[in-house]
Amino acid sequence: MSLQGALVISAALFGVGLYGVLSQQSFVMIMMGLELMVNGSLVATAGLWLWAAGGSPKGQVLAIVIMTAMAIEAAMGFALVTTIFRSRKADITEKLRRLKL
Repeated sequence: MSLQGALVISAALFGVGLYGVLSQQSFVMIMMGLELMVNGSLVATAGLWLWAAGGSPKGQVLAIVIMTAMAIEAAMGFALVTTIFRSRKADITEKLRRLKL
């Protein structure tokens, strides 16, 4: 894959994620949009690393570290959403007046 192809795919993922974050009210859909945005940045990072370093395995390790951070972020975010839903029965952002639990 060429650098231009990776950057186009990255921009598309980031754009769809940004649209999802800005247009949705459900916490789960906002989290999915954020994950798409991080995936887009990961594709761009991997593509740029492949282009700049010539396929060095250090770029692959960086991508794995970023994916691990994404998994931890998603787990913490869904735990927070579950806690908010259990305590306030709020599943969309409009029902949440303040963030104080």
